[in-house]
Amino acid sequence: MTVKRRPGRRPGSADTRGEILAAARKVFAEKGFDKATVRGIAREAQVDPALVHHYFDTKEGMFAAAMELPINPQQIIPVLLDGPREETGERLVRLILRLTADEKTRAPMLALLRSAMSNEQAVGMVREFFTSALLFQVADRLGVPHLRIEAAFAQMLGVVVARYVLRLEPLASAGHDELVEILAPTLQRYFTG
Repeated sequence: MTVKRRPGRRPGSADTRGEILAAARKVFAEKGFDKATVRGIAREAQVDPALVHHYFDTKEGMFAAAMELPINPQQIIPVLLDGPREETGERLVRLILRLTADEKTRAPMLALLRSAMSNEQAVGMVREFFTSALLFQVADRLGVPHLRIEAAFAQMLGVVVARYVLRLEPLASAGHDELVEILAPTLQRYFTG
């Protein structure tokens, strides 16, 4: 006689989401962002891939949660793409300034950057995540060469480091509107040539 498994929650731990996150951290660390798969993470967590999608929707969302990133590409990409193309530079500057102004989002981002600068495995994951899950998706949707979007991102990354790590003055204490006025036209050139 075959015992039919009842649908619903699997037996065992009640922290299925936590187990998936632990498995995701392990798989991302071993394989990097690009080579990690939802199926592989589900296999590591011993759950059905549908359950992974239930908790995290996408691999990008799972990476953001597993790495405790304060940003999720599914929330960032629409902000960058929604609106006139000639305002993309301004939207990017405002988005980065808003995200980094809040200590709750800035601290994990800076921790991740510091890890990436000192750990080859971390830099690989960060690079793959930012390029595949965020930058190249925006570039492709805007029809912008990948080099241009990376240059725009690099410029804003430099501003974040100068503002919050090196604390260069007067950059560190400058207001958002002042920085938008200075930076947006330059970033816009990356998007419009």
